[in-house]
Amino acid sequence: MNMTLRNEHPQDIEAISRLTEAAFRNEEHSSHTEHFIVNALRRTGQLSISLVAVEQDEILGHVAISPVSISSGVTGWYGLGPISVRPDCQGKGIGSALMKAALEQLRHLGAAGCVVLGDPGYYGRFGFKAHPGLELPGVPPEYFQALPFAGEVPVGVVKYAAAFEARE
Repeated sequence: MNMTLRNEHPQDIEAISRLTEAAFRNEEHSSHTEHFIVNALRRTGQLSISLVAVEQDEILGHVAISPVSISSGVTGWYGLGPISVRPDCQGKGIGSALMKAALEQLRHLGAAGCVVLGDPGYYGRFGFKAHPGLELPGVPPEYFQALPFAGEVPVGVVKYAAAFEARE
């Protein structure tokens, strides 16, 4: 596989939307609105990082990063997701490559840390873990994880951008 990672380009937007919709189509724990979320983040200027994995001009994967707020008032924290890999390309390291690149970009931006909602077995491989006191309401605590880059993990309630409520 001769894949490259790069920032999204304007001409990638429709392909990212199709890819994201396809990647989550059969996922049991999905709102099936992830493609709407990415578009809403972009429209509202909340898409801080948007990377694509490309092979021969075809987008195979995408990751989105956006700012989150924490009730304690601490700043510099971001949320990872959605992350999408074309269904026929899953299990080939594309998601891992996107994760590592996105986290590296966040570090370069001077981010304090990153949160993610998802499978602890998968995200734990990248250093994410659940932290008592940092919560996302309505979510089992083991599925909401954080990765601090500097300092301690804050205590408080996390809120994602309003774009995560997008339904179209």
